[in-house]
Amino acid sequence: MTSKKKNKIEEPTEAYEVTPKSELTSENLHPVLVQLLEKSIKEIEEGKTSTHEEVMKRFREKFPLQK
Repeated sequence: MTSKKKNKIEEPTEAYEVTPKSELTSENLHPVLVQLLEKSIKEIEEGKTSTHEEVMKRFREKFPLQK
C-alpha cells in the first residue's frame, strides 16, 4: 500500500433536500421571520433604504482604516 492511498480521506456523502421557492409559503416560515420580512418590504416601499455608497460612507466615517 502506498502512502498516498493510506492517507486518503473521503468525505461522507450527504443527501440534502431543497424546497423549491414555489413551495415555500409563509405557513412554513417562523412567525418572527414573517414579521421581519413584512417590515422590510414596508420600509422598501416607503423608501427607507440606503444605497451601497451611503452605507460605505457611514462605515468609513465610523471605522476609519489606515490607507
